[in-house]
Amino acid sequence: MIVIATLAVLFAMREAREFLIPLVLSILLAYALEPLVYTLVRRARVPRPISATLVMVALVAALVFGTFSLQNQVGAIVDSLPQTVQKVTRTVHGFAADKGSFLDRLRAAGAALDKGGSQGRPGNQAPAIERPSEKLESMLLAGSMGAASGLGQGVMVLFLVFFLLCSGDIFKRKFIKVCGHTISEKKINVHMIDEINRSIRMYMAMMVVTNILLALCSWLAFRLIGLDNAGTWAVVAGALHIVPYFGPLLVAVFTGIAAVVQFGELGPALAVAGVSLLIASLIGMVVQTWMTGRIARMNPVAVFIMLLLFTWVWGIWGTLLSVPIAVIVKVVADHVEGLHGVAEFLGE
Repeated sequence: MIVIATLAVLFAMREAREFLIPLVLSILLAYALEPLVYTLVRRARVPRPISATLVMVALVAALVFGTFSLQNQVGAIVDSLPQTVQKVTRTVHGFAADKGSFLDRLRAAGAALDKGGSQGRPGNQAPAIERPSEKLESMLLAGSMGAASGLGQGVMVLFLVFFLLCSGDIFKRKFIKVCGHTISEKKINVHMIDEINRSIRMYMAMMVVTNILLALCSWLAFRLIGLDNAGTWAVVAGALHIVPYFGPLLVAVFTGIAAVVQFGELGPALAVAGVSLLIASLIGMVVQTWMTGRIARMNPVAVFIMLLLFTWVWGIWGTLLSVPIAVIVKVVADHVEGLHGVAEFLGE
């Protein structure tokens, strides 16, 4: 029954991802912004709704300012995409230049299979080929729909974060009132919620500080090497560092390709990719690992399993949210008597 219930919950989470992902993301953002609202309320004596409004306006203004400040560099990267594709294609063809190469044999086998399939069709009719214009229109339509959907979900997340910041600790009081029947149970619930609040806020603050530090170090290193659009690549490095393990690898690949296109040599590309991986490893494995261990005391194997699980459930958003969810599960399991086995599995 436990196994069946667990599988049912996982599949329900997978089916309800369009509702759960914005909800979880809003809760985490509210935890990250709550110290700013609390400071305005306690220190400056500003009412909570006004404090929440000021914090949200500052957040949106920072996002808009960052977008416009990097607009020229992003445009330069987009304009260089055709040249990038051509150079990468020529490089790949250069590796497969020999007539007897393994890639040539694969191409010949694929051509033979395609020829055999076309001969087996009635009347040897060639398959319908989609015109490039139609393919481009379908891609633009799918991209515009995806962008509109993402924009709508982003607006929903901002509104939900605003309402959560305005509500304060009302849900905490409701939870204690509903779940605690005795004084001892209420004390345990209060302690558990305080521990969850502390862990999530410390984790979110750690992620913000370390990602900003990684972006600054990457920008300085890329500028010293001479990589074009160093600011944009540094922002990408800081943003993708949220994704455990895979984010730094993607940054190293992207920056390496950009260096190959710019310098035309393999040495600078390896230097850019190596420096990117070195900075991510130092900050991720030394700073983040130490601070995550101090916050939740989780072992890396369990964290990686949680990452794989939530990636399967929610895709890329599950990859981003897996570690904060693991921190919450660990803290809850530490304070609930029936979940000590889960706490032991996630603990060091």
